[in-house]
Amino acid sequence: MGASDTIAGSLFPASSVEAVPAGLARRLRPTCLNEYVGQKQILGPGKLLRRAIESDRLFSVILYGPPGIGKSSLGNVIANATGSTLVSMNAVEAGVADLRREVAQAALRRGRRTILFIDEVHRFNKAQQDVLLAPLEDDQVVMIGATVENPFFYLNKALLSRVQVFELAPLSEDEIQEVLNRALKDRERGLGEYAVEMADDALLHFVLNSLGDARKALGALELAVLSTAPDRNGVIRVTGDVALECLRTRVARYDRDGDSHYDIASAFIKSIRGSQPDAALHWMARMIAGGEDPRFIARRLVISAAEDIGLADPAALGIAVSAARAAEMLGSPESAYPLAEAAIYLATAPKSRTCADAIAAATGDVEEGRISGVPEHLKSTGYRGAGRLGRGEGYSMPASEAEGRKQAYMDFNRVYYRPGENGYEREVQERLASWDGVRPQDLPDDGRD
Repeated sequence: MGASDTIAGSLFPASSVEAVPAGLARRLRPTCLNEYVGQKQILGPGKLLRRAIESDRLFSVILYGPPGIGKSSLGNVIANATGSTLVSMNAVEAGVADLRREVAQAALRRGRRTILFIDEVHRFNKAQQDVLLAPLEDDQVVMIGATVENPFFYLNKALLSRVQVFELAPLSEDEIQEVLNRALKDRERGLGEYAVEMADDALLHFVLNSLGDARKALGALELAVLSTAPDRNGVIRVTGDVALECLRTRVARYDRDGDSHYDIASAFIKSIRGSQPDAALHWMARMIAGGEDPRFIARRLVISAAEDIGLADPAALGIAVSAARAAEMLGSPESAYPLAEAAIYLATAPKSRTCADAIAAATGDVEEGRISGVPEHLKSTGYRGAGRLGRGEGYSMPASEAEGRKQAYMDFNRVYYRPGENGYEREVQERLASWDGVRPQDLPDDGRD
């Protein structure tokens, strides 16, 4: 480990069985920042985390991101670079007693910082998280938590207030290729001792289908090399067909109950709102492939039709509702057809948020206490004695829209709905303009109309 020590403790008892050689991904784990690939958004020159590592002014962090992107490797790099003792544990196996013991041991290492690396930290319950509060507050240990789940969904506010959260991204295609090329050339830790001839389409397959997961890419590369017999010249030829066998096309991560669920659903709606049918179909396909309930997708379409399109195209809501009913009737996988039809229609329809803005403004008035009384002429007359109370007196059944607008329907003037310029709403705008001035003139004006 270089300058740092790694302590397994009782959580990882030694085995009497001969150790199995470490896999390629573990052997190639970087030992210093210069070997670390990716995450320039947090480790680039001048970035906060890099400055903290290089100046040995480390603080507790949560590293959050999908699998195989270097969270554990970064923990090792930090320990090496800062000359710290690294204690590793997994939140699935570690209990309150384990945490207390490691904190107590850290106190005995006078003059040497202890880094407590906790994998899958999102699995800690409240009691386990509470054990860490005082040690982190008093700088008894530095915690590096790693998680594939959004920590703001799983960790309590007290723990989050004591750490910095850094989001790690999937490696880019260039970065995955850099990792694979390094593995093929490294004779000590990689596959450089083998005479490997890698076909271009094979390397491209590993790069594209690992989806930014370096561990997955390295595992597939190692399997391809070690499972392919060398030819008579001792050359291991990894072809595209071999690569396909070792790494099947992967469906991108989609957790129906987690972070990606909300992110992809958000991208779906925003693609429709942005009039991008191809993007909308991509995100919808991601949800379908991830096993999302078609009814969830259908509800998003109905909401989008009413919120983002509204009266710019009144047919949009009907199409969305029809698609929702069809999806309910058909089930998977056929439900994808009406849902796709609706998504394309909504994405290509004219957009207007005037209906959404209007109800938001009306709701805001009600919540703020600006409430109209019901004028006497609008009150119900459907009971005996209503006439004696003057209910409905003065009400006139309108013979036309203009006639109807001459009566008062609130006890103050307020304009909530303002039609836009797109689609059908232009017609609505012209109609309202033709009635302009045909409204109750004896009510107080709030200045908005």
